[in-house]
Amino acid sequence: MKTAFIGLGNMGLPMAVNLTKTFDVIGFDLSEKALLSAVAQGIRCSNSIASAVNGAGTVITMLPDGKSVKSVLAEISQTVEQETLIIDCSTIDIATAREVHDDMSKRGLQMVDAPVSGGTAGAAAATLTFMCGGEPSAIERARPLLESMGKRIVPCGPAGAGQAAKMCNNMILGVSMIAVCEAFTLADKIGLDRQAVFDVVSTSSGSCWSMNTYCPVPGIGPKSPADNDYKPGFAAALMLKDLTLSQDAAQAAHAATPLGAHAQSLYKSFVEQGHGAEDFSAIIKALAVVKRERAA
Repeated sequence: MKTAFIGLGNMGLPMAVNLTKTFDVIGFDLSEKALLSAVAQGIRCSNSIASAVNGAGTVITMLPDGKSVKSVLAEISQTVEQETLIIDCSTIDIATAREVHDDMSKRGLQMVDAPVSGGTAGAAAATLTFMCGGEPSAIERARPLLESMGKRIVPCGPAGAGQAAKMCNNMILGVSMIAVCEAFTLADKIGLDRQAVFDVVSTSSGSCWSMNTYCPVPGIGPKSPADNDYKPGFAAALMLKDLTLSQDAAQAAHAATPLGAHAQSLYKSFVEQGHGAEDFSAIIKALAVVKRERAA
């Protein structure tokens, strides 16, 4: 039985390409450019959501926001048969995730919210981590498909738990990237060699993914967007979106997350300055400007 993949953007397309290595996949995207790219990479595509999901045993979505997820899943639910499995890999707010879970359940459909971590490189290499929320039986149904696109599948709990785990993870990521950028900015100011900073921190108590794997300065550590003029990667606008989701959740839960809030404000300023399409590690450029202004 075929698998429909809705949303063939920067993340969805490489995920769908990997999925075709094991499963019969038909794709759809509202963007004609995205559809042409998908066809060029060997994905069979449809001209509408309804025709893409008709007869599909599983539907995977990778969409930009909660509003899009609600709209697309409402349309999908009118076409697919009962017991169809819905896997939403979008990153959206917890409340919307729980709402669409409930809606799909009322229509006799199983659902898993399965946002991802690993960026476009992980999507291309099929090394993504999937954070899964939903009934255990639904997650086990989803596992073979997720394993064709990723390296780790982590059951996180009931409906919405995957989204909750994703926003906690990305709040840490945003905060840690800023900390790493500040460390390199300070090192530059006090005359410390960047390679020395990497060699020490990557093997000491400051070790973290933002330093070891995704270093925000060019020519240091494994290849990262910094070595490609900060082309994403994971765009700063998407980091701002995730940090905003985490702060909305923190406010709703009355949780104190001052570093998360400050990271959100820094990325908000960075995006408003026109850097939303750059990789989120490019925020090092804004921090360096702040330091120079203070020094002056």
